Amino acid sequence: MRKIFLGLGSNLGNKKANLDRAITTINRHYDIKVVATSSVIETEPWGMTEQLEFLNMAIEIETELNPKSLLNEIMRIEDDLGRVRDIKWGPRIIDIDILFYDTLILNVDELNIPHPYLSERDFVLKPLNEIASDFVHPVSGMTVKELLKINEMELSK
Repeated sequence: MRKIFLGLGSNLGNKKANLDRAITTINRHYDIKVVATSSVIETEPWGMTEQLEFLNMAIEIETELNPKSLLNEIMRIEDDLGRVRDIKWGPRIIDIDILFYDTLILNVDELNIPHPYLSERDFVLKPLNEIASDFVHPVSGMTVKELLKINEMELSK
C-alpha cells in the first residue's frame, strides 16, 4: 500500500460534522483505508481572507489507487458532500487536498504532488506534524517538523 497524506478543511455549516463525514466517506471507499488522523484546529482563512474561519486537519491513508484515480475519488467525495467550486480559495463545505503521495513528485495540469503550497500553510503543517512529523518532503528534503518550524519563524517576523 502507498502512504498518502491528505489535508481536510471546512468553513461552512457544521464544520466538524463535515470533516467527520469526509473521513467516514473516505474510509468506506473499498480501495482507501484511513490509518491516522490529526486533531482538528481552527484557523484563519488563507488566500481569500474575507470569510469564516476554517476547521482543518490531516489524515494518513493507504491505497493502491494511482494519483489521478485518487484525485478523481476525492473530487467525487467532495461533490457528494456538497462542495461547490465557484470561488478560488473561497468558502467551502469540504476541501480535501493530496499533500503527499509517498515520495512521488508529480506536476501535471490538474494535480501537483507534493501540494505546492504545503510549506507555506501553517494550517496544513500543524496537523500534519501530529501524524507525520518525520516524513521527508521529497522536494525540499526537509521533514514536516522542520518545515513547520521554518513556517512558524516566518510568521513571527
